[in-house]
Amino acid sequence: MRLKTTLDQWLTLFEIDKAGSIQAAAIALNKSHTTLIYAVKKLEDQLGVSLLKVEGRRAVLTDDGKSLLRRAQSMLEQAKALEEISVQLSQGIEAEVTVAIDHLCDRSWLYSAMSEFLKDNSTTSVQIIETSLSKTTNTVTSENADISIITLPITNHPCEAFGMVEMFPVVAKHHPLASFPAPCLADLTTSSQIVIRDLGLENKQNVGWLKSNQRITVDNFDHAWQATKQGLGYCRLPLHIIDNHNDKNMVILDIEGASSYQVPLHLTLPKGAKTGPAAKHLYQLLIESIETR
Repeated sequence: MRLKTTLDQWLTLFEIDKAGSIQAAAIALNKSHTTLIYAVKKLEDQLGVSLLKVEGRRAVLTDDGKSLLRRAQSMLEQAKALEEISVQLSQGIEAEVTVAIDHLCDRSWLYSAMSEFLKDNSTTSVQIIETSLSKTTNTVTSENADISIITLPITNHPCEAFGMVEMFPVVAKHHPLASFPAPCLADLTTSSQIVIRDLGLENKQNVGWLKSNQRITVDNFDHAWQATKQGLGYCRLPLHIIDNHNDKNMVILDIEGASSYQVPLHLTLPKGAKTGPAAKHLYQLLIESIETR
């Protein structure tokens, strides 16, 4: 299929409409006034419609011109995006960056930095993978991510401190444990504990178990919160999740000798020296965000 028109012709019409006159558009495009007049005239002949009209000293689009230009603008934007992508590809900038985030991390810590990253990297997509326990380690050692938010440092993978997460045991207000002023481990054995599944495929870990006779295992803290709220059992949850919900019908348990603990979070680049420029940029923004939380 051969097209009658070119992108350059539509860009000329767009600039005339934007500038409000042929002369101003000629300056913006670094072309002569005559060249633009010729380009518009040729476009009108090719399409068989009038695109411009003169009102006073201004060149304005006709109704047909406005209708056609509205449809052409998406084409111009796509052409611009293609050129930006080609420039980034020629510079070795990745088309996609994968970020693995441990389920304990406050997601806003990632998204705040990502909002800045996307402003300067409109052509780089970001894939986010949630990990837990052994999957967090495996994602790094197998280099399945460009950036990983992990808990403890992993051998042969340098990392930077990213933050600290506090974990508290929580139960619904109507659950029997909520009536205990300071339950001990013996009191917990008769209640179900809601735990998060290790998403890894091998070398699975078991963290935070408090000797309950019955477990309810779920995939993430969103499920855990809902199950806890329904009164199915108690669960250790990150403080940022508890604070975000701010639910008066949930109670933090003051368990004897186990009321809370802290988990450190770190940033690492699983691919090391092979990390691309886009991933490095996002990594730096994540590091800088620590000071502004």
